[in-house]
Amino acid sequence: MPLLDSLIVPITRIIDRVIPDKEAREKAKLELLRLEGTQEMQLVEARLSAIVAEANSTDPWTSRARPGFLYVMYAMILFSIPMGLIAAFDPPSATAIADGITRYLNGLPEPLYALFGTGYLGYTVARQWGKTKGTER
Repeated sequence: MPLLDSLIVPITRIIDRVIPDKEAREKAKLELLRLEGTQEMQLVEARLSAIVAEANSTDPWTSRARPGFLYVMYAMILFSIPMGLIAAFDPPSATAIADGITRYLNGLPEPLYALFGTGYLGYTVARQWGKTKGTER
């Protein structure tokens, strides 16, 4: 379980940062160690190894997909600046634009959102694993 061993340290660091209560933090770490040898953890390791394999892929389409998703998210966030200006000068138009965007985003299927979230989480885990292993900066 070399992948799992290299992930326990980063996961415990994340636990230290995310959980402020010391007692709850220790319980989370103990649960992580308890899961280490179980079938559930082996399933997690299998999933993470697939994510890491994708992250280390030399396929240009795969390597462009991860940052491409982040660029889309950045564009959506930056779109709020012109929307603020439109709202300042023409509130009904801004309301109509926002309503259209909301209807469009609500029309996207829920599994697509889950896929994006999983991809983003997988990218983050793979980057952390690469940094821990020393293969990425």
